Amino acid sequence: MKNELTHIIKKCCDILRTDDGISGAIHYTEALSWLLYLKFLSDRETQLAEQADISGDDYTPLLETKYQWESWASTGKSNTISGADLVPFINEDLFPYLASLEGRKECDLRDVVASIFKNSTNRINSGYLLKDVISEIEKIHFNDNDEFHTMAHIYEGLLKDMGEGGGNSGEFYTPRPLIECMVDLVDPQLGQTVYDPACGTGGFLAEAHSHMQAQAKTEALRRVLDTETFYGIEKTPLPYLLCLMNLTLHGMEYPRIEKTNTLEKDIHTIEDGDKRDIILANPPFGGKEQKMTQKRFTIESNATEVLFMQHIIKTLRINGRAGVVVPEGVLFQTNSAYKALKELLLKTCNLHTIVSLPSGVFLPYSAVKTSVLFFDKTKRTEDIWFYELPLAEGEKLTKKNGITKAHFDELRALFPLRSETANSWLVPVEEVFKKEMNLSASTYNPHKQTEEDLLNPTAYVLQIQEALRQSQSEVDALLLELQPTT
Repeated sequence: MKNELTHIIKKCCDILRTDDGISGAIHYTEALSWLLYLKFLSDRETQLAEQADISGDDYTPLLETKYQWESWASTGKSNTISGADLVPFINEDLFPYLASLEGRKECDLRDVVASIFKNSTNRINSGYLLKDVISEIEKIHFNDNDEFHTMAHIYEGLLKDMGEGGGNSGEFYTPRPLIECMVDLVDPQLGQTVYDPACGTGGFLAEAHSHMQAQAKTEALRRVLDTETFYGIEKTPLPYLLCLMNLTLHGMEYPRIEKTNTLEKDIHTIEDGDKRDIILANPPFGGKEQKMTQKRFTIESNATEVLFMQHIIKTLRINGRAGVVVPEGVLFQTNSAYKALKELLLKTCNLHTIVSLPSGVFLPYSAVKTSVLFFDKTKRTEDIWFYELPLAEGEKLTKKNGITKAHFDELRALFPLRSETANSWLVPVEEVFKKEMNLSASTYNPHKQTEEDLLNPTAYVLQIQEALRQSQSEVDALLLELQPTT
């Protein structure tokens, strides 16, 4: 089955690549996403109508007859729209109609459909090629549970390929083995809310849903899981569309994803109702924010990582748990903003674990070294368990040989007990304060040999690169402030 579905998706991509409106993996992934979503919606409507018929209830379709898949797309009917008329119908009639839908009740699929098509553009120019793609998609049956779940994994692979082929679009993709490990260690439970403030294509939320699915043993609990558990924010139209599609394919009929800029929200206005139990994120780093944006935060900085971390700390509910990927610069920088951020984290949260990841985890998107912070809001930090994820001797992470699930086996085993080993050690928080809040794992490694440090310049090069980037950011901000106003 997986081979057959993979072949269908590959054939669709091959067809779309030949259309003169499609330019690269980003465009054909976008086109395939809204087509798959409409086929999913059609199969879901069929299932709901059959269930209503069995129970003797009336069923009102979500879409008017003219806009249902069977009316304009289905290749099994003779009265569907011709190839010549198909693109004008989609651009001038179908998309505007779908974007104008409004829900008639809470958690109404119409609202999700409208959100998707308000932020979608049909880039396919040839109605005849589109017909060929539709004939392939017709072979997918979303009402078949096995096909449904297999399709979800194939779609994730499509998102990964899009990231690798799309330059800056790589920021949308976090390696699946890392996501799986973070979700397992944070361990979200049914009844808790899960949030990602920079959700991209929804990898953390989709994995958290899979992690929690077995806990939803009744229809009522499944409704809680699918409609009241997952929250996210994504500001860019394409990943927003891909996120909704990804989460839908993972079984979430009503994902609560906002299309907005997380950093535009003043953290001083975040109330208890806005807070979440579980936060899992790999927020953007290396970006710069204007002074107006910085004013919305207690610690002003033009570095996006400093602002996102403040948002996460503020949004995490009392007794809540978080796992967040940060660039190494957050850990070793000691200028005023970074130092104040780490003091806030240590004093208002329990930063119990820092996992130092090897260089290359995010290749080919970024060579920046990263770590994962695990913290909760149960108490102030008393000590920190550092763990340096090891590679085999001579091993190096590359684009073709990336991080795998096996790399995290030792971490999964040691994490619950916070065991001290050759790769892990406990550090009292007082020692961190003495070192001006330097949280870099290598600073406290009791097994590190001074001679090796001197002979291995990699860590120093990374620190210099981060210091130069931060210095340039501060210079740019100063120049911006000095510009005369008109």
